Amino acid sequence: MSFPWANEYKPAFGLTQWLDEKLPLPRFVYNAVGAGYPVPRNLNYMWNFGVLAGFCLVLQIVTGVILAMHYAPNALVAFDSTEHIMRDVNWGWMLRYAHANGASAFFVVVYLHIFRGFFYSSYKAPREMIWLLGVVIFLLMMATAFMGYVLPWGQMSFWGAKVITGLFGAIPVVGEPLQIWLLGGYAPDNAALNRFFSLHFLLPFVIAGVIILHIWALHIPGSSNPTGVEVKAESDTVPFHPYYTAKDGFGLGVFLLIYCAILFFAPNALGHPDNYIPANPLSTPAHIVPEWYFWPFYAILRAFTYDFFFIPAKLMGVLAMFGAILVWFFLPWLDTSPVRSGHYRPLFRKFFWFGLIPTMAVLFYCGGAPAAEPYVMLSQLASLYYFAHFLIILPLVSSIEKPEPLPFSITEAVLGKDESAVLNANPAA
Repeated sequence: MSFPWANEYKPAFGLTQWLDEKLPLPRFVYNAVGAGYPVPRNLNYMWNFGVLAGFCLVLQIVTGVILAMHYAPNALVAFDSTEHIMRDVNWGWMLRYAHANGASAFFVVVYLHIFRGFFYSSYKAPREMIWLLGVVIFLLMMATAFMGYVLPWGQMSFWGAKVITGLFGAIPVVGEPLQIWLLGGYAPDNAALNRFFSLHFLLPFVIAGVIILHIWALHIPGSSNPTGVEVKAESDTVPFHPYYTAKDGFGLGVFLLIYCAILFFAPNALGHPDNYIPANPLSTPAHIVPEWYFWPFYAILRAFTYDFFFIPAKLMGVLAMFGAILVWFFLPWLDTSPVRSGHYRPLFRKFFWFGLIPTMAVLFYCGGAPAAEPYVMLSQLASLYYFAHFLIILPLVSSIEKPEPLPFSITEAVLGKDESAVLNANPAA
C-alpha cells in the first residue's frame, strides 16, 4: 500500500538517474523493501519468518542446482550417485546436508509463519488473497519435498514413494490407472524417478513465482500487525529500511547459528537411517515413515482404520489428509469475528493455545510413531479435534466471543494515547 507520507525515491547520481529512466529497478526495490515502503511500527519477531522462508527457498534452489549437476536420476545408479556426491565431490557432503537440512529449516519457518497467521488472523479481509496464495505455496512445498525425498533412492525413499503414490489408488474408478500413469509403471522404478527428479527441479521455480504473487498481494493492503488495527496515520508506521531490514538481519543471524549448528554437528538428526540402505523392493522396512514435516498429516491419514458403509477407510484417510490442508482455504469465511489479533480475543486465545497447539503436537508425535495402539487412538482423537477446531469451534467462538477493547491506533498500542491519529481520523474533533 502506498501511503501519502511514503518516502519518494530520488536518485542522487547520474548513473542511477539514467537507470531510473530506462529501467527503474532501484525504484522498485526502494518502494518494495526499502525506505519507500512504510510498515506498522509494532511488528514483532513473528513477522521475521516470511523473510526467513524466502532465504530458505534461495538456499534450496542454489544447493539443489549444484547437486543436480552430479546426480543421476536412474534407478540403477541413483543411490551410488548420491554417495558419490557425499564422498567424491568437493564439498559435496556439505551441499547435500545443507539441502536436506535446508528443507527441514524451510518447513520450520513456514509452520511458524502459518501459525502466526492463525493467531493473528492474517487471513481476514482485506488480506484473503495473501493467505490463499500462502496455502498454495505450502501445497507446492509438500509436493516438492516428497519428490525430493525419493531421489536418494534409499529404502525409505522407495517405500515412501510406494505408500504415498498408493494413496491415489484409493480413488474410486480412476485411482489405479492414475497411480500407474503417475509412476509410469506398477511400482516406483526408473520412470518414476526421472519424473520426480524433473518435477523436483521445476517446482521450486514455480514456488518462487507464487511467492512473488504472495508479496505483490501483501503490498496492496499492506502488512498486518500484532494489534490487528489498520494504519491510521504516519505515526503508526516506520520505513521498512533501515528498521525492519536490521530486525530481519538479526533474525537471519540467529537462524543461521541454529541452522549451521545442525548442519555441522548433527546433520543426520532429522533424517532416517534406513535411507542409507539402497532401495530394495523385496525388503519392506519394519516402520515406514515420511519426513518429520509430513507427520501430522500422515497421522490423520492413518487415523481411519474402519470402512464407513461403502467408503473404504483408505479413501477416508486420503480425503481427511488433503482436507486437513484444504480447510485452511476457507478460514477467511469461517472466522467471522471483527477482531483480528488473538491478543484481544480471550476465548479464541484459549482454544488456540490449549486446543490447536497441543493437538498439532499429538499429531506430530503420532505421525512418527508405529501404526499401533495407543498411537492410532490418539491420532483419531487429535484428528477429530483438529477438524472440529476449524469447522465448529472457530465459527462458534467468533460469533459468541466478547473481544477485549482495541487500541484506537497502532501508536496508541505502542506509546499510549495518540492525539494526532485521533485528529487525522476525525478532523471535526
